Amino acid sequence: MNQLIPLPQGIKLPELIGHLPNSGRMRFVEFFTAAIRNLNTRKAYMRAAVDFMTWCEQRGVPALPAVQPVHVAAWVEELGQRHAVPTVKLRLAAIRHLFDWMVTGQVMPSNPAHAVRGPSYSTKKGKTPVLSPEEARHLLATIPADTMSGKRDRALIGLMTYSFARIGAALSMEVRDVFVQNRRLWVRLHEKGGKRHEMPCHHTLEAYLDDYMEAGGLRDHPRSSLFRTIGRGTGALSETPLPQANAYAMIQRRAEAARIDTDVCCHTFRATGITAYLKNGGTLEKAAHMANHSSTRTTQLYDRRSDDINLDEVERILI
Repeated sequence: MNQLIPLPQGIKLPELIGHLPNSGRMRFVEFFTAAIRNLNTRKAYMRAAVDFMTWCEQRGVPALPAVQPVHVAAWVEELGQRHAVPTVKLRLAAIRHLFDWMVTGQVMPSNPAHAVRGPSYSTKKGKTPVLSPEEARHLLATIPADTMSGKRDRALIGLMTYSFARIGAALSMEVRDVFVQNRRLWVRLHEKGGKRHEMPCHHTLEAYLDDYMEAGGLRDHPRSSLFRTIGRGTGALSETPLPQANAYAMIQRRAEAARIDTDVCCHTFRATGITAYLKNGGTLEKAAHMANHSSTRTTQLYDRRSDDINLDEVERILI
């Protein structure tokens, strides 16, 4: 049974699931294999489910159908003492969806999580660190363009900055997802929810991608991964797609080498590109379209133009 479920590393199947009849265990498997297609969502929901069920086992809950709203409420209360509100809300949503699935499969009589209210949370500004245009240009300029790894890293960071691409969409690109249309280079991004999104390249990004693909001889392999690891000891591209963890580590190294003090992450460049676009007269509606957001409210979380205003006002405090 364990082989059928994509368990994150270091996580075991809870005993509450192991005690279910075969039909109940299979229903649990189906939730994480058939009902959830996104790999990151699958991992997050699995961690939440295992955490909650382990918590229940430690408090003497004998079986999954015996879970009551009071158990869910107490678990949420404890989560709030250790985690941020968005994390608590995500984990509560995970077990709500799981229990809905188990109820429709007649494994549980009702959903105990429906009666539990999650913590309130409201924000008009995201927490993703954003670079100033000067910092972003400096970071890109300090990446050496005379090595294969430098060309790759510059192209990847440039792609996220100039096309507002998520790291997952960037790393899942194939060589054929960079194409010419109307004499201009375009990129095709496969975003969350199976959405396909196409964007023309900024002239700087076009130069980065052309340089990288030419040096790597990638154009002759259209169905291969665009961003790959570097072969150990060779300095050349391997056939292995670049994992997200490796991309994050690369970004940390490049930021440190450029003496960027901002605590950057993979999402920083998406937010940096959106903010720079809006600062230069772009509209929120067009930014939402370019970022493939279904609502401008999501795009507003990336808009950090107010940071400059706040800093200017603070400097008025003359003592």
